[in-house]
Amino acid sequence: MAEEKESTSIPLSQAENGGPDPEDPAKSPPTSPNSSTRKACCFVLQSWVSKKFMTGIVVLFPVAVTFFITWWFIQFVDGFFSPLYEQLGIHIFGLGFVTSLLFVFFVGVFVSSWMGATVFSVGEWIIKKMPFVKHIYSASKQISAAISPDQNTTAFKEVAIIRHPRVGEYAFGFITSTVTLQRDNEDEELCSVFVPTNHLYIGDIFLVNSKDILRPNLSIREGIEIIVSGGMTMPQIISPLERITQQNEKIPLNRIK
Repeated sequence: MAEEKESTSIPLSQAENGGPDPEDPAKSPPTSPNSSTRKACCFVLQSWVSKKFMTGIVVLFPVAVTFFITWWFIQFVDGFFSPLYEQLGIHIFGLGFVTSLLFVFFVGVFVSSWMGATVFSVGEWIIKKMPFVKHIYSASKQISAAISPDQNTTAFKEVAIIRHPRVGEYAFGFITSTVTLQRDNEDEELCSVFVPTNHLYIGDIFLVNSKDILRPNLSIREGIEIIVSGGMTMPQIISPLERITQQNEKIPLNRIK
């Protein structure tokens, strides 16, 4: 009887804790290898699906935006002449868009002539006499003149890179004019550089010495694309025009050798 009592007796520590500790890894039942493998497979599958989904969004987003803006532009331009064709009983989608493009082309041809330039000057003079409209017209004309193929005095001359706002930082801008600063010792040639702060509509004017301006090998349109896109169309390598000219001058000498 004493041996049976000793075999059925329970230690005091286990009795107080209510039996074996489930949190003890040595006493808890072993986990199944199938469950851990299943969790790892689910995690890998979830990460793969998420990555491919984000890749699809990255690829399709610019395509969708491009098609949306293009479709909106076609409908907007087509709306100028499509009501006229609808009154004539002609229902052809895109005909108003083609007519608008031809209209813009013929306006450019007409304005390029002497008679067209005269008519345009008279109309511009009338617009500039209007109190509120003249400010809107002047601002929009300066922006359109910047990308005009006929470079005049109001257009952007060159793309410029200046040190701004502090040493070690640079800013994109456009050279608009040249100014001579008269000083006691000698005259200093300054360039008026327009640095846009809100796309191309608002910006700051800086007078920078012509020697301190970096002139990259970028056209006016490429500079505008860089600013409007927020720097996303920035080329990986930008070389000053002076360096390119020096390299072109060295090429014949190397070939002669």
